[in-house]
Amino acid sequence: MKFVILAGGLGTRLSEETVLRPKPMVEIGNHPILWHIMKCAAAQGCDDFILLCGYKAEQIKRYFVDYYLNNSDITVDLKDNTVSVHTQCREPWKVTILDTGLETLTGTRLLKAKEHILDGSNEPFIVTYGDGLSTVNLKALLAFHQHSGKAVTITAVQPTGRFGALQFDSADNITSFYEKPAGDGNWVNGGFIACEPRFFDFIPEGNVMLEREPFTALVNANELNAYRHHGFWQPMDTMRDKTFLEGLWQSGQAPWKTWD
Repeated sequence: MKFVILAGGLGTRLSEETVLRPKPMVEIGNHPILWHIMKCAAAQGCDDFILLCGYKAEQIKRYFVDYYLNNSDITVDLKDNTVSVHTQCREPWKVTILDTGLETLTGTRLLKAKEHILDGSNEPFIVTYGDGLSTVNLKALLAFHQHSGKAVTITAVQPTGRFGALQFDSADNITSFYEKPAGDGNWVNGGFIACEPRFFDFIPEGNVMLEREPFTALVNANELNAYRHHGFWQPMDTMRDKTFLEGLWQSGQAPWKTWD
């Protein structure tokens, strides 16, 4: 099954990092967040990746071209012009990297990759964003999606509140403080979107966002439903988010690390 990652945006809200690199290459624990997403997916049996790039796409290409060399211990003998590899680091992944344009919006990025995603098959595929980590169960998502018979199933999540919540009594005494309240109770698109090939019929020509015209068309056709994920989910939109994820990783308490 193809696992498609939208990795082409400018990442302007994380400009402290993205002025130098594409957002999916911003590191958590010395590894790009893109690597974390792929490791999570691979741990659940997804190892055929398609990366839809745009902004600074060459950095993502170079990362994977040099992946084996940069993650292995080597000896370079300049006299003989030979390289000996000692400790090897391999991933059983197939990674297709497509430059889908600098200004291309998410829906059109996906449409541009149609040939590579379908690849002559009629199988479902999963789409996610290159800037968020989660513990979503991909097999459960896919089973739920296939049982629904819909063209697309979005993983729905409930983000925590951004600020601490206070409760008062009638004398303005604080009676409770919640550092990470549950938010307003609304469900939002958490990525990890299961799609049937016919989803492409709902993406119009032009330059469109996945979350607008295509999803609206799906709703109107009763072809969109939601898989509710109650576990960990965290986007990396700001430096505050990056610091939070980095802290979880460094403390050894990263919920998304499900691989050895």
